[in-house]
Amino acid sequence: MSARGAATPAIASVQQAGVEHWVHRYEAVGGPEGYGAEAATVLGVDPTRVHKTLVASAGEGHLLVAIVAVSGSLDLRALAAAVGARKVGMADPASAERATGYVLGGISPLGQRKQLPTVVDEGALAHATVYVSAGRRGLELELAPADLVRLTGATVAAIAG
Repeated sequence: MSARGAATPAIASVQQAGVEHWVHRYEAVGGPEGYGAEAATVLGVDPTRVHKTLVASAGEGHLLVAIVAVSGSLDLRALAAAVGARKVGMADPASAERATGYVLGGISPLGQRKQLPTVVDEGALAHATVYVSAGRRGLELELAPADLVRLTGATVAAIAG
């Protein structure tokens, strides 16, 4: 568990919950494959364990979060089915930043300004621990997927394409 003071709201949320976790820092450059893939490479972690936090929209003002492995992609139809929406699309980047309180490339599913409805891809449960953004580019949070689901109040569904 991280013994230092919380550097981000995401880290503060896992500390406050008393969840076992590890914080990993790396120098984020932001290559063409994105920050998640970069984190997997730099940290030497299987990309199926590193997850990206994607903000989607199910209509006017209805934002939600999808968490999928960086090695895959988000299936928007499967996400829509998981949340009972007719259709979902990717949220406007500025809306995603405003709603979560984080910048793109550093959006964490934890410690958001207002916790958005969240869906975690079922593939995450195959691992003892997974990595998600800790709320800043170059900062990853490792925790058990069951803790991620519990702390975000997430639904688990097959949403990876």
